[in-house]
Amino acid sequence: MTRMPDQASSWIARFTPLVRPRGSVLDVACGGGRHGRYFLACGHTVTGIDRDLSRTTAPGAELIAADLEDGTPWPLGPRQFDAVVVANYLWRPLFPALCAALAPGGVLLYETFADGNQAFGRPSRPDFLLKRGELLELAAGLTVVAYEDGVMEGRAVIQRLCAVNGPGPFPLP
Repeated sequence: MTRMPDQASSWIARFTPLVRPRGSVLDVACGGGRHGRYFLACGHTVTGIDRDLSRTTAPGAELIAADLEDGTPWPLGPRQFDAVVVANYLWRPLFPALCAALAPGGVLLYETFADGNQAFGRPSRPDFLLKRGELLELAAGLTVVAYEDGVMEGRAVIQRLCAVNGPGPFPLP
């Protein structure tokens, strides 16, 4: 089933039950705010961060305008969240900050384009495509709950990860 552009990703929605009820969620490179709105509707508090918030709509969310790629320090300092969500965004130098932003028991939900997506169009530059197994490397030290890597819906090559900052096992929703 193809999702509508404004709906939360099915991967993100599938693992939402692992996020502490009423917990805090960081939506990285939040874009239009679809995941922020989704988590707000689920009763979570949301912080969205993006370089350009002009098209972001997530009433009730804390929104932070910051360029995550310009070399300035991580704008959230030592803050930690019950979930960190990243969809369709890749900036490798940010990986350590994303893991550090996970509270104990926090859930990392990440999905973006991977090598091989060139066959389907953009993005096609290696800088914007995960290498095979790269999200698993990112999750070193976390408990991986689920991972997928391959052609999704016949239209893109995607890697998806759900990992928890703490010991498992965790139930598969």
